[in-house]
Amino acid sequence: MAFDHVELDLPKLNRETIDGVRYYSVPGEEEGELMKLVSITSVTSHFNKEIFVKWRKRVGNEEADRVTKAATGRGTDMHTLTEHYLKNENLPEVRPISDFLFKIAKGKLNKINNIYALEGPLYSKELGIAGTVDCIAEYDGELAIIDFKTSKKPKPRAWVEHYFVQCMAYGCMLYEMTGIPIKKLVIIMACENGECVIYEERDKAKYIKLLTKYINKFVTDKLELYGTE
Repeated sequence: MAFDHVELDLPKLNRETIDGVRYYSVPGEEEGELMKLVSITSVTSHFNKEIFVKWRKRVGNEEADRVTKAATGRGTDMHTLTEHYLKNENLPEVRPISDFLFKIAKGKLNKINNIYALEGPLYSKELGIAGTVDCIAEYDGELAIIDFKTSKKPKPRAWVEHYFVQCMAYGCMLYEMTGIPIKKLVIIMACENGECVIYEERDKAKYIKLLTKYINKFVTDKLELYGTE
């Protein structure tokens, strides 16, 4: 099938990592001025860092590094295949596990159409955050922020809270930049056990509140850190 695309002019943003935190350079208030905004992924990672610290301690650094490397490669391949597919382009060759994950997700991907952005840079000066959204498109006929994930097996809904927070952040950025409101948040998770799970969320107010909580924790912790240096 061929996917339709909707023209949406988004700026190109440079990014850099400082002290382990990713920042995007976005247009400032004055012409030619740039300002740095923290990446939403750095904000969500900071909020959940204690969980990952405990996990690394439990499984050991060597195993944690192995699992993280495998997950990163799997996820990168999946994003590459998905982007080419949704752009109506030929698919590149990838490792077998990534090809398998893409094939089991393909039926769900076919529910996407009228695509506004793929790997699109977004930012919000009001919230002080920026990021790169996987996909802005209609899913089952409704405009959504869509996130592509891979996993060993489906995750309990409570475990994907930070994914929804990240998606909601992109929805806020999109609205601030363009005035375009989204209807829902969609996570497409392809799993190595052969399942492809769709997590949908329409309660935008809930995740805007959680997004505020995530941002406040990041800012508060950073200010406390700077105060001790």
